[in-house]
Amino acid sequence: MRLLIAACVTFVMTATAFAAELGDDGLHKTPWMRDTFKDLSEDLAEATDEGKRLMVMIEQRGCIYCTKMHEEVFVVPEIAAFIEENYFVVQINMFGDIEVTDFDGTALPEKEMVKKWGALFTPMILFFPEEVDADATATQAAVATMPGAFGRHTTFNMLNWIVEKGYDGEETFQKYHARKFAEQSN
Repeated sequence: MRLLIAACVTFVMTATAFAAELGDDGLHKTPWMRDTFKDLSEDLAEATDEGKRLMVMIEQRGCIYCTKMHEEVFVVPEIAAFIEENYFVVQINMFGDIEVTDFDGTALPEKEMVKKWGALFTPMILFFPEEVDADATATQAAVATMPGAFGRHTTFNMLNWIVEKGYDGEETFQKYHARKFAEQSN
């Protein structure tokens, strides 16, 4: 019984270390998110220089699915560490006023950029390749989009599939996930 209690306390303490706090804008803030000028071309260049992949997360205040991701998925130590090691994460507020510059040079407030990109739900995560054409928009350039909240295995497998450049291969994400999930379940 003591071993079980010790294991639970260790899990809670570890998960708390990766927990997100709410910022003044009402969005969850994590240690692995970057505070940038939200110029996607600059962010992509910085991510590439660091050997990481650019990931843009669109979220909104009061989003129960964003909260689910931050409280149940992103706090899993394995997932938080993987994001920290492999991703350059930029957060976009669906109803924010901070200027965002798209890859094509268009500069708009967050809420207008989100409309341009056609994002209707949060969270929405866009994943990008190491290079993007100067005339492409974020939605045109994204190699994958994760629309909504997913469980820990789906999220972790998507993060890995992007890093492994699965989108360039023959195995679709659904098949990759099914194969990985079967391995993870054993």
